[in-house]
Amino acid sequence: MALNGIKAIFFDLDNTLIDTTGASRKAIEEVTKLLKDKSQFNEAEINIICHSFQAKLLHETFDPSEMTIDDLRVLHWENSMQETKPGEHKDLAKECYGLWKTKRLQLMTLPESTRNMLLELRKSARLVLLTNGDRQVQREKIEACGAAPFFDAIVVGGEHSEEKPAPSIFLYCCSLVSVKPEDCVMVGDNLDTDIQGGLNAGLKATIWLNRNARTTADPHPTPHYTIHSVNNLLGLLKNVQ
Repeated sequence: MALNGIKAIFFDLDNTLIDTTGASRKAIEEVTKLLKDKSQFNEAEINIICHSFQAKLLHETFDPSEMTIDDLRVLHWENSMQETKPGEHKDLAKECYGLWKTKRLQLMTLPESTRNMLLELRKSARLVLLTNGDRQVQREKIEACGAAPFFDAIVVGGEHSEEKPAPSIFLYCCSLVSVKPEDCVMVGDNLDTDIQGGLNAGLKATIWLNRNARTTADPHPTPHYTIHSVNNLLGLLKNVQ
């Protein structure tokens, strides 16, 4: 397919190619069932624990020289339980984390329609997977969903000194596939990292995946293009100027 001078396409991973939010929600549901079976907490306490764990995930800071990401997230569960009902919860926290992680990874799949789209695009452009996050966490997701064979390069922000939206990591991607920024487009769901980063790096175009068409009518930063499903990308790329 003709891509009007586009030589490379950068893709975000979470909530762009895979439904990370949906997988996380269903994994929490499994942990909720586990906690109900254990009967150590009532339903209200279980809801508080699960909400607390998710809040800690959103605001976690991680120093790999101090502990592993797995140990940190077990601690998130343990602290959430301690804050709700003081006591000894270490073993249960480990069980909750193991279930949550396993279930979440099982649910992180690359849909067949997305696989077909990537195969088609790769006939005409270099494809780069560019994702922020901790090295171990993101590499496990990539392995779980089987994304690696569809890309010419994979870049995980946690393996570099700067992540999206810093221009440096976009320019590094360009160097990996031997293209200029003005010949690349960025596709992602996050305005602050994917779109702002693509704009910062001077890419040819930024494409925002906004799955909820009813929200953010006037987004900022402003992407060059907006789609509501990644399956709309092929049609759009033919018309990128």
